[in-house]
Amino acid sequence: MMKGLRLAVLGLLVMPVIASAQKTVVGTSTATLSPGVRVGDLLYLSGQLPGRDADSTIESQTKSALERMNPTLAAAGTSKENIVKCTVFLVDVKDFAGMNKAYAAFFSKEPPARSTVVVAALVAPGKLEVECIAAIPK
Repeated sequence: MMKGLRLAVLGLLVMPVIASAQKTVVGTSTATLSPGVRVGDLLYLSGQLPGRDADSTIESQTKSALERMNPTLAAAGTSKENIVKCTVFLVDVKDFAGMNKAYAAFFSKEPPARSTVVVAALVAPGKLEVECIAAIPK
């Protein structure tokens, strides 16, 4: 009997967590991806490539890719200050220092956790792709 009661109480405690973890698309989806997906108080941003405003330098492409996340962040009610984790995909390891310089300028205080991975290629022209996870304040 006590085991059943404990399971019922545990179920009552877990249900609000499950209910609050509903997946919500942020931004306008295409047939293959969503710009962002909110689950609970986290926003998972799809990878961003540099925009057409970027020149061929890694610094410009890094800044552009990071700035392209701003509309999705704003649509979810958050900002770059609430980004907690990024993954940077670089095509050339020689671009690491330039990417790191532009990344540090974008996140001038309390930068998020980051992984940087060197890849053989991206699906579109460019030197990098950046994806991030952001917290959504209550």
